[in-house]
Amino acid sequence: MPVIELRTEIHAPIERVFDLSRSVDLHMASTAQTGERAVAGVTSGLMALGQEVTWRARHFGVWQHLTSRITAFDRPAHFRDSLVGGIFQRFDHDHFFAASGTGTVMRDVFDFESPLGILGRIADSLFLARYMTRLLASRNTLIKTVAESDQWQGYVQKA
Repeated sequence: MPVIELRTEIHAPIERVFDLSRSVDLHMASTAQTGERAVAGVTSGLMALGQEVTWRARHFGVWQHLTSRITAFDRPAHFRDSLVGGIFQRFDHDHFFAASGTGTVMRDVFDFESPLGILGRIADSLFLARYMTRLLASRNTLIKTVAESDQWQGYVQKA
């Protein structure tokens, strides 16, 4: 079962980075290459504890649906989204945030299990873990770009 860990330093306040990371709209912008869209549950705005979103996206030439739920939430330090339904056997994606001298350190821990037993494990080692790492890294790059500019205001409503 692969575990992907990424660390991203972002020159922006921790609350801003946390909120951008739970933005459905920013997630869709970061996965435009897959045509990913929120089609059920929370389809725009910021996710909160207990809320679900169903995504429709094209991966490996096949349209797929995946539903996840926010299962842990401690603003601005951590939240977790977990698989409710979709192609994976299971996954938990933990998002950790820590204030640093220059802004925020964002750390992702994506722990997943592919379906189909041994065939899934072979797919993980041949291509799926690398594919998922690239998707997450691309998402983090956009979060960083948006958080470090005035663009963040278009994704996060000030209270």
